[in-house]
Amino acid sequence: TTLDEYRKHIEKDAALERRFQPVLVGEPSVADTIAILRGLKEKYEVHHGVRITDNALVAAATLADRYIGDRFLPDKAIDLVDEAASRLRIEIDSLPLEIDEVERRILQLEIERQALLKEKDKAALERRKSVEEEIAELRERSSAMKAQWQAEKAAIGEIQQIRSELESLKGEVDQATRRGDLQRAAELRYGRIPELERRLEEDERRLAEVQTKAKYLKEEVDAEDIAEIVARWTGIPVTKMMESERERLTRLEQELAERVVGQRQAVSAVANAVRRSRAGLGDPKRPTGSFIFLGPTGVGKTETARALAEFLFDDERAMIRLDMSEYMEKHSVARMIGAPPGYVGFEEGGQLTEAVRRRPYSVVLFDEIEKAHPDVFNVLLQILDDGRLTDSQGRVVDFRNTVIIMTSNVGSGIIVESGGPEDETAWARVEQRVRDELRQYFRPEFLNRVDDIIVFRPLSREDLAQIVDIQLRKLEETLAARSLHLQVTAEAREFLAQQGYDPVYGARPLRRVIQRELQNAMALELLEGNFREGDTIRVERAGDHLRLVPAAAVPEMASA
Repeated sequence: TTLDEYRKHIEKDAALERRFQPVLVGEPSVADTIAILRGLKEKYEVHHGVRITDNALVAAATLADRYIGDRFLPDKAIDLVDEAASRLRIEIDSLPLEIDEVERRILQLEIERQALLKEKDKAALERRKSVEEEIAELRERSSAMKAQWQAEKAAIGEIQQIRSELESLKGEVDQATRRGDLQRAAELRYGRIPELERRLEEDERRLAEVQTKAKYLKEEVDAEDIAEIVARWTGIPVTKMMESERERLTRLEQELAERVVGQRQAVSAVANAVRRSRAGLGDPKRPTGSFIFLGPTGVGKTETARALAEFLFDDERAMIRLDMSEYMEKHSVARMIGAPPGYVGFEEGGQLTEAVRRRPYSVVLFDEIEKAHPDVFNVLLQILDDGRLTDSQGRVVDFRNTVIIMTSNVGSGIIVESGGPEDETAWARVEQRVRDELRQYFRPEFLNRVDDIIVFRPLSREDLAQIVDIQLRKLEETLAARSLHLQVTAEAREFLAQQGYDPVYGARPLRRVIQRELQNAMALELLEGNFREGDTIRVERAGDHLRLVPAAAVPEMASA
């Protein structure tokens, strides 16, 4: 039984307790788990009919220990091996993907051929001829592939049968030895078992020969299979990086800069943290990265977190966001980690801890941290240092695979006053003044645990021109869903950038300008039926406002 169950049911009855001798069984280490897995390996190989490599066992123990926090060794490592082996067994018994694709293509062409039989024109006859030729070619290819697959499957089946027989004979040897039937034990150990081992070796060699032409079946579980199961259980990418992902990670700065304009330092710091983590060089006891983003409103602090979430999960909403203005009271800390025992909501858990338990690989955004009560930051200390947090029910939540981003407007007055000087020396002085002001708000032990404090520059007119393009691209996507196209002249773009430029408020006024000058007029035109599906809306500047005209009605467009 577990310690909790023992305390609850047995310890309270002293008469019952003294009739038992408690034996404490601790969780085995990773090395012990590997030894346990090696002992179980043959039984699982026979049960699933696949071979399990030693590096798969090592990967199961190490990855389970590193990434699966809510269960114990060796149980979680055994489950990984079991699931990876059963998945491979199902793949062996199912039709391989390559053959399945050819079969589906044949079926598709057969349907097309039947439809063409009713047609009598020349084009249909020619098409039918080419379809029949393709069907014949694909059938030939399919039969060759199936023959290869059946040969592999038969060889693997024989190997599985011999392994199963070997396992039962080894069990019989043990039984014969125990009951003293040494003649039977010797007969099996030195006769039948070596013969089966020789046959197994021959069959494995024959399988290797069959697979030299083509390989449709994989009959051994390796470390990559284990990593795939871990990735599926936890959502943490621990599999080997594909070439496409390597390329994306090397140009992560460019990908983030497409959305976050004019903040090279912030983008670079976040990109380096993600690369360290995926390359396996990050500190295994701390979060992937922890940052404080400082700067005036509307310069891209929250947008950087959104862009990172979109890069990692292909969805900018896949981000755990806590608005710290909701944590202004001292007692609101309980909302983060859960209410203490005896209080309402004890069973529900905390907003932060529950979200990270469900998605251990995520971007956690603490927005506008200066608005929170100072006691909230005591909770963050062990997250930043140890990558863990204990919730109100005593469960340890793992933060080691999260990127922690905290945003703040502290010192934004200093940045706006300075106007974001181009000169690096002058900017370094501004940064120092902002950091000094930050130290007045937060304790040294909190700031000392953060990986990097990044000061965002105010947006220049050139930056805003780029943001105009980004915002208009989003509007184009919205219109494309209604089969409409957008064409904005250079003068109109310049007008939007001029109207939306405000160094104090950043890029947010631009969104309001686009709504006021463009979207309001566009909504009215669409409701009046002036633009229909397939039309191109051309946006031109007309003095101190914008004008919408159908692109077809503009004569110079034809020559353009």
